Amino acid sequence: MTWRGLRRACQIALAALGVVSLLCGGESALAATTERLIIATSPRVAAPIRALGQAFEATHPEVRVGLYIDSGLDLRQTMAAIQNSVKGQYFIERGPIHLIAPGGDELITRLEQRYYVLPGTRRSYAAVPLVLVVPESLVEAPTSFEALGEGWRVAIADPALTTLGRQSRDLLIESGLWDGLRGRLDIARDLRGVLDHVLHGQADAGIVFGPDAVRESQRVRVVAVSDVRSIAATVHSIAMERYCPNRRLCEEFLDYTQSPEAQAILTNLGYVPVTAREKGGTTR
Repeated sequence: MTWRGLRRACQIALAALGVVSLLCGGESALAATTERLIIATSPRVAAPIRALGQAFEATHPEVRVGLYIDSGLDLRQTMAAIQNSVKGQYFIERGPIHLIAPGGDELITRLEQRYYVLPGTRRSYAAVPLVLVVPESLVEAPTSFEALGEGWRVAIADPALTTLGRQSRDLLIESGLWDGLRGRLDIARDLRGVLDHVLHGQADAGIVFGPDAVRESQRVRVVAVSDVRSIAATVHSIAMERYCPNRRLCEEFLDYTQSPEAQAILTNLGYVPVTAREKGGTTR
């Protein structure tokens, strides 16, 4: 095992213990039987995972959910360090992490291939829609993506530089709007650029991701939500870590991510629950 790998193994163990310590800090009255559920996730999806964890705690008062947050690459290295740590350090149902919820599905697929997560435990819980936004103060505004063909100016992120731009372009092409928007299409560098162009009058409307629109809800409002089947939408999933210390508890959380309550939480955060996506519609 390399020094870097050993260091990562130590970091994850200490991080898990640190989360538990934070959870217990100032709560000396917590019963000794309190369960800890540790989820390794990335900054990209920390907000929805944290919200689901808090709601799960409300119906499972004996459980405290903690997050271990790391970037995608470091998260993969962390999982590898756990799996390849000093022989005998971790055993089945004795690991420091319960669940893994990276941003996007590419990483979780790789972890499955290397058996870092248990086969058959993946649950897709949310897809990221594109939404059409306008300034909060704008009275007359387009009410659908199709309405953009009526002369409105629309800002999108650069398709050559960003995933947001590529998906926006694909949506407009799929909708038959791309060619008709020539001369009225405002190409911004990125998400921040799209919002700036909309708010400063360079465009009447802009296309952004649903969760970003929710975070900017004091400045812009959503007037239309894409059907995520019309684009290669990003899907987020969660799965059980191979050495998960409590498989029963993990299964309960995985099932919870598919529940109507969880779907409502995700919708309020700007996501489209995958169950709604599979049924052929959005939740708005």
